[in-house]
Amino acid sequence: MPDATADEQVETGDQVTDTPARTVDAADVPEAGSAETGRPRPTPRVPEQARPTERIPAARDVVGTTSGSTLTDRYRLLQRVGSDLGAGAEFWRAEDTVLRRPVAITVLRRLPADDRSADPEGAARAGEMVVRALRSGCFEHVGSARLLDVLAPGSHGLPEDVLGAAVAEWVPGRSLSEVVAEGPVRALRAARILEPLAAAAMEAHQQGLVLGCDHPQRVRITPDGRAQLAFLLPRPSVTAADDVRGLGAVLYTLLTRRWPLSVADAARAELVSADRTPSGALRPASALRPGVPLELDTLCTGALGQSEGLGRVHTAAAVHRLLTEVLADDDEVALFPPLNDGAPAEPDDVWQDEDRVADTRRDPVRRRNLMIGLSVLAVCVLIVLGYVGVQLGALFGAGGGPAPIVVGAPPVAGQAPAGAGQNAVPAAQTATVGTVSVDVFDPTGDGDNADDVSNVTDGDAATSWKTQQYRQPFPSLKPGVGIMASFVSAEQLSQLTIDSPSAGTVVEIRSAPSADATLAETVPVTSVTLQQGETTVPLADSQPTQHLLLWITTLGTQDGQNVSQIDDVTFSRAVQ
Repeated sequence: MPDATADEQVETGDQVTDTPARTVDAADVPEAGSAETGRPRPTPRVPEQARPTERIPAARDVVGTTSGSTLTDRYRLLQRVGSDLGAGAEFWRAEDTVLRRPVAITVLRRLPADDRSADPEGAARAGEMVVRALRSGCFEHVGSARLLDVLAPGSHGLPEDVLGAAVAEWVPGRSLSEVVAEGPVRALRAARILEPLAAAAMEAHQQGLVLGCDHPQRVRITPDGRAQLAFLLPRPSVTAADDVRGLGAVLYTLLTRRWPLSVADAARAELVSADRTPSGALRPASALRPGVPLELDTLCTGALGQSEGLGRVHTAAAVHRLLTEVLADDDEVALFPPLNDGAPAEPDDVWQDEDRVADTRRDPVRRRNLMIGLSVLAVCVLIVLGYVGVQLGALFGAGGGPAPIVVGAPPVAGQAPAGAGQNAVPAAQTATVGTVSVDVFDPTGDGDNADDVSNVTDGDAATSWKTQQYRQPFPSLKPGVGIMASFVSAEQLSQLTIDSPSAGTVVEIRSAPSADATLAETVPVTSVTLQQGETTVPLADSQPTQHLLLWITTLGTQDGQNVSQIDDVTFSRAVQ
C-alpha cells in the first residue's frame, strides 16, 4: 500500500487517522505514493485495491466558489458539476472569455483550518498537485481532456481561498450518472465506452503519470460513446493501482448502475453504492445482472481487487488488452445475434429485440397511405383506358353524336363540377399526444436549466423552461440549444403548438432517429419564428417519428440579454 501524503485518511476499525506529509519545494516533489511518514502506519482493514470507501471529515466539505466568479480575469465559472473532497477540489464548467470557448476547470479550495494536521489548510498538498499537473502538461490522448493552463497559488487574479486550478478542454456529452440513469448499458457497448480511457491510463502509466480516474465525477461520456477523463489534478496519494481500480469501477457502473468504490463519492455523483456481502466482499456484476459476459465480469472483479492470484488485474495495460480482445471477438461474431444480457438493443444495432420491432400490420397511418396509393393508381388506369377508348372511337366510329366522356377530364366551361354545392369533406380531427418525455438537447454544453425542461409538457402555463442568458447571440458561443421530445412509439403528427413569450425566437423542427442522436443525424422538417403567445406549426406532411427535436437557432431578447422562454408545447396527431 502506498505511503500517505497530506490529509490522506486510512480506515482502521472505527478510527480514521490523518497522516501529515512534509512540505517540499516544487522542484523535488516525489512521485505520487512515495512520501515518507514519520510514524508507523496502522494496518488497513482491506487491501489497497479493495477498500470500498475513503472517509473524509465532513468539515472539509466547504461551500464552493459561486457561479459567475472569475479566475485570473480570464476564466468565468458557469456551473459546478462535482467535487472531490479527498483532493479538496471542485469541478466547474467554465468559459474562456479570451478565446470564447468552453473549458473544464478543477479548482483547489483552501480547506478549513485543521490544527491536527501538519498542512492545516491543504496548501502543501495543493502545491504538490499543481507541480504534478505541470509535469503532465505534454500528455495528450483521446481518452483524456487536454491540459490548457495551470493556475499556480498566488497567481494574479486568483481568489484568496483558491490554492490553484487546472484548465482543460471541455468534454461534451454526459456524466457517468446521466448515462446509466437511462437504464442498463449493453455489456459490449460498455466495453467500447471504456476502451479509450483504459488506453489513456496505459499510456500515462508508461510515462510515469497517473490519471486519477477513480472518482465518478472526473469521467464523462462523449456523444460518440467514449469515456474521457474530464477533470484533472488527482490527489497526491493516487497511484497507478488506483487508476486500475477506477477503470474497474467505471466498467462495473456501466454494467450494474452502481459505484463500487467510495460511498460518499457515489452519493455526491447521484449514483447508487454497490452492494456487498456480509463479509464485505463486492457482489460480482453477473450476480446483479445475469447475462454479463464472463470476460467482462472477471475483468471487473480483478481490476477492483476482489480476486487473488491469477485473477487479479494489476495494470492498465492488462485492462486495455482484455477489452480489445473482447471487442475483437465481438466483431468476428457480428453475424450472430448477441446473447441477452438484460439490456435493450440500441437503435443502431443490427439485431433488435422482437418486442421492440414495431408491428406495422395494423398501423392506421400505413393503411391510409396504402389506400391513397391504390386510389391514385386506379384513377391513372381509368384515365389511360378512357384515352385509349377515345382514340379507338375516332378511328373506327362515325362522326357526329355527343362528345365522348373522358373519365378524369376537366369539367366543360359553364358546368359545375360534380359534387359542387355539397358540403366539403371535413378536415381530419386531431388528438393530443399524451405521453411525451423531454430533455434538453445541448451538444456543446451540459444543458440549459435541464431541471426545468419538464415544465414544457405539464400543461401549466405558469411553469416554463428558458435558456441561459447569453451576451452574444447564436452561433457565437454555440450553434444552438433545443428540446428533444420522445414518444412511446412512432407518431404521425399533424401539428404542434408552442406557447412562448419570446417573440422572434427561431425554432427548427427536426426528426431524430434516437433520443441521443447528434445534430448531424437529425432531418429538418420545417422552421418557424415564434410569435407572442401560441404559435402553431403544421406537420401534416411530415413522416411518422418517435423523436422530435425543437432546435433553437435564434434567441429572443430580454433586458439586453439573448434568452428564450417556452411555457408549453402541445403535440397533436391526426385521428381517423
